[in-house]
Amino acid sequence: MRSWPGPAVPRLPGEGVRLRLFDTARGEVRETAAGPKARMYVCGITPYDATHLGHAVTFLTFDLVHRMWLDAGHEVDYVQNVTDVDDPLLERADRDGEDWTKLAERETELLREDMAALRILPPTFFVGAVEAIPEIVERVVALLDQDAAYRVGDDVYFSVDADPRFGYESSLDADTMWRLSAENGGDPERPGKKNPLDPALWRAAEDGSPSWNSVLGAGRPGWHIECASIALNRLGTRFDVQGGGRDLIFPHHEMTAAHAETLTGEWPFAEHYVHVGMVGLDGEKMSKSRGNLVFVHRLRADNDPAVVRLALLADHYRADHEWSPARVDEAKDRLATWRRAVDLAAAPSALPLLADVRGRLADDLDTPGALSAVDDWVAEALRAGGDDPTAPGLVRDLVDGLLGVAL
Repeated sequence: MRSWPGPAVPRLPGEGVRLRLFDTARGEVRETAAGPKARMYVCGITPYDATHLGHAVTFLTFDLVHRMWLDAGHEVDYVQNVTDVDDPLLERADRDGEDWTKLAERETELLREDMAALRILPPTFFVGAVEAIPEIVERVVALLDQDAAYRVGDDVYFSVDADPRFGYESSLDADTMWRLSAENGGDPERPGKKNPLDPALWRAAEDGSPSWNSVLGAGRPGWHIECASIALNRLGTRFDVQGGGRDLIFPHHEMTAAHAETLTGEWPFAEHYVHVGMVGLDGEKMSKSRGNLVFVHRLRADNDPAVVRLALLADHYRADHEWSPARVDEAKDRLATWRRAVDLAAAPSALPLLADVRGRLADDLDTPGALSAVDDWVAEALRAGGDDPTAPGLVRDLVDGLLGVAL
C-alpha cells in the first residue's frame, strides 16, 4: 500500500538524547531503542470514516517518537497497518449503499492527505489487511499446527490458554476482559469456544460479506492476527514500541502479543507498549457511536495545519485531551508569536533551548514542557533581542525537527 510523502527533517547540532517512554505492561517509564535501528509498530485506521482527532493525536505522538529516535542517531523501521476489511467498514458501506473497497480507498487517501499536511513522518511499511491476507493465512495455519488454535464450525479461534503469559500487558481481571471483549468485536458468549475470551483468527464466509479462498476455507481474517502477522513479517519480535490509543490495550494489543508470542516462542512481543489518552468533546469521549467526531480535514480547511499540530501538542500524550475551539485560538496565537521571533535578525543563543527541548521530550514526551520552553525563549527574544544571528534559524530547525512544526 502506498504511504504519503514525508517532510525533510533538519539535522540538529550536538547529540540527541535517549528517549524514555511509559510502558503499559511494566507500569513505568523506561528507556527505548537500545540498538542502532529502532523498530515501531503503530495500529492504523479502519477506513470507514475520515481521520479524526483521536487518530491525529495518536499518530502525532508516535511521530514525536520517530523524530526523537532520528535525532538520537537511530535508523527507524516503522510499520503501520490499515484494517481495510472489517465489520465497521462493511457496516458503513452497507448503510450508504457504497462499494466497501471504494469507501476504504477514499478514506485511506484522505488519511494520507491529513498525515502529509500535519507533517507526520511516513511509515517505512504501510500495509493493508487485504494485501496481507496470504501471510495472515500462513500464521493461522501455524497456530493450528501448534494446537494453539481450533475450529468452531468453519471459524478458527485462538486459544488464549496456549499463552502462559496471557494478560501480562493489560493486567486486567477476567470480568473486565470479558466486558471489553464483548464491547470490541469479541463473542465471549459463543457456544463451542474453549475459553470465552478466545478471539477469532479466521471468520468463515457469510452471504454478502467479502471473503478470500484459502486452505482455511473461504473467509476473512480476524483483527488481532492481522497486526501480529504484519508486525512479525516486517519487524520480527522484541521490537521497541507497539503503539496505539489507550482503547487498544485490551483486547487488541493483548491478543496481538499473545498470537505473536505463541507463534514464535519469544517474549515479549514488544519491549514497550505505549498508549495515548482519549480525546473528548464537551466532556464526552469522541466516538463514532456518539456522533461527536472532529475531523482533521475540516480543521485543515479553516486553519494552518501547524495550528492543529500545536493544539494537539499542548497536552501530554498519556492524558485525556479535551478539545475546544479555544485550543485552536491559543495555538494560532502561539504560532504567530513564534514566527515573529524566528524572523528576527538576531536573538539570544538557542543552544540552551535545544538542550531543554531535547531533555523534556526525552522524558516521556513532555510536550507541554517543550512548548513552554520555546515560549520562554520567544518571549525573551521579542522583549530584549540578542546578539546571536544563528539563533533564530536554529530555533526554526529545532521546532521543525523535534516538534514537527514548520515556522
